[in-house]
Parts: sequence; structure tokens; C-alpha cells
Amino acid sequence: MTSTPAPFTAGDYAARMRRAADAAADAGLDGVLVAPGPDLVWLTGYRPVETERLTLLVLRPGQDPVLVVPTLEAPDAAASAGAPALTLRDWTDGKDPYEAAVSLMRDSGRYGISDNAWALHLLGLRKRRPDTGHVALTEALPMLRAVKDQAELDRLAAAGAAADATFEEIRKVPFAGRREAEVAADLADLLRQFGHTQVDFTIVASGPNGANPHHEAGERTIGHGDMVVLDFGGLKHGYGSDTSRTVHVGEPDAEERKVHDLVRAAQEAGVAAVRPGVACQEVDRAARAVIADAGYGEYFIHRTGHGIGVTTHEPPYMIEGEEMPLVPGMCFSVEPGVYLPGRFGVRIEDIVTVTADGGRRLNTTSRELVIVD
Repeated sequence: MTSTPAPFTAGDYAARMRRAADAAADAGLDGVLVAPGPDLVWLTGYRPVETERLTLLVLRPGQDPVLVVPTLEAPDAAASAGAPALTLRDWTDGKDPYEAAVSLMRDSGRYGISDNAWALHLLGLRKRRPDTGHVALTEALPMLRAVKDQAELDRLAAAGAAADATFEEIRKVPFAGRREAEVAADLADLLRQFGHTQVDFTIVASGPNGANPHHEAGERTIGHGDMVVLDFGGLKHGYGSDTSRTVHVGEPDAEERKVHDLVRAAQEAGVAAVRPGVACQEVDRAARAVIADAGYGEYFIHRTGHGIGVTTHEPPYMIEGEEMPLVPGMCFSVEPGVYLPGRFGVRIEDIVTVTADGGRRLNTTSRELVIVD
């Protein structure tokens, strides 16, 4: 569908690491400790296997970045795109990797640490340096990955376009008489066909299963008259897609159409609320008010949205109480829903990016109720 984007360079990763170190200083931290996972991928381009062996990127303001790695994995680390922008410090089995890491840290310092760092490793660091404090990165630096540059936005747009192409194809396949798991497999195949290298989820929730927002596609046979929630996404070019549409097998009844129209209006209101300077919670409030005013408020049981980037779920979150202002370059879902227990559910979701004067959808497929066979 689209050409492969130019890879990120060592200079790109160096700039990200400087930005993280500077943001840590601005937050009153002495540095950042980054374990394997999405933060490490975003900062260095290195994606190691997560094991009991310690791998840890240590970033401190005014200091060169250092990546502590097991010796047997050092060649792979050295081959990563960001390696020229950092120093590798390897350790061999039988040595204490935590001593290698804490030697790079300031006494009595306070550090942000990756949310997904293993407790084994955090406890190992604390044992060697009990005077050091730690705080989760999403708490200390929630904006670290939230604002995307143009190269990231291009990747997110390509992932969104691939998800849209997947929906246009899945609406053509038979639904009635097939198991949810079969349609979910079709979704996964189509995402890969349109360039995804990783499929994270393919929710196919038919009939009463649609009232469970995170239903796992199972053995239920989809029948004529079912409302079916489709929610699917993954990674293309290292960046996420995530979209939801609700289809109906045959003609819907009056309430099914009413609820779908309501959710569509709520989603429109949420997207319309997006603009720079507006608090994240205002997007949630705008969408939620439409559903509450229609008498279905108790059936909208989740936040309105979540950020997306190198993972399909990350800050910022569109939820009551989140007062972080929207900034151009932020990308997140707007996905209100109504879930009627034992009956059906409806969810409509687009990824939206904040622009200089509003918001722009990265998903463009129809949000009308689609009739399928």
C-alpha cells in the first residue's frame, strides 16, 4: 500500500536519549533506567529478548548513554541502529550485573524506571544501592513518547490505512454460520497482508458477547440478527494500529440501530473536542455526555481513549481526571461504546492525532452501521 519508510538513524536515537535525560532533569530526577521493552526500542532501536539476565540503559543528564548488556548479547546490541550513539558495557555470567549498573548511578539519586522492568531487576538494583529512589516512567515522564514527530506520524498513518483496508475486506466475508475465531483469523491474515508484522488483537464479539469490551474471539457461531463488534490492530513499520467498527448480520432492529447511531454521535463529539490545550479528560467528557444524556451512561464502562505509538496502548489516556493538555503530535484512540449485558454491544474507534488547530482521524472507513451476510 505504501513504500517502506526510511529507518530511524543513530542521530534520531541520540536525540531521543538526550530528550529523555533532559526531561528527567526537568522532573527533578537524576536519570532514567530503561529495561527491555517499548521504551528501549523507542530510545535505541534495540529489541532484546527479555530474560533473567540484566539489560539496562542508563541515561543521565550531561552524561553519555550507557547500555549494560550480557556479553553473549553484546553483538546484537552493537548491531542495533542506536548503538553508535551510546556506550556498551557488557557483563559475563558469574559476575554481578547490578554492580555494573549502579556504578553508573549517583549516590542517593532518584531515577525514573521503565514500567515493565522486572521486579527481579529492580530489587537487584535496590539491594546494591538502597539509598536510591525509583519512580515509574509513565508517572514521572508521561509525555516522553506521547508527542510524535513527522516520521512517527507517517508510520502511524500507514498502520491506520492498513487497518482500514483490512476492514474494507472483512466486511465482504461471510459472517453468519461461522465461528468468531474464524473471522478473527481472517482479520489477522488481512492485517499481515496489508503490511503488519505483528498482530496484537483481533476481537470478534458477536451477539451477547459484544457486551464484553475485551471479549476473546471464541467458538460461538455467529448468527443472523447478531450485532458484531470488531476491534483489531497491531504494528506496521514498528507503529500501532487500532480500530473498531460494529457490523450487523442482516437488518438490525430499531434499538440496535438507535444504539449504534448514539455511539456514532458520541464518537463524533469526542473527535470534535480534540484541539491543542484541551485537557485529555474533555475528550472523555464530550463523548460520555452524549451517551449519558440518552440514558445509556451506565453502559459506557471504559475510558474514551488511549495513546498509541510503538505500542498499541500507552499514554496519554482520555479519561476523567486526566488534566494533561493535548499537544500537536499526540496520537490516541477515541472509542466510546455501549454494552448491554446479555444482549449486544457497540463500539466505534478511530485513531486521532492532534493538529495545530484541531484533530485529524487516521482511520477513514465508514462509521455507519455496516450490514454483512
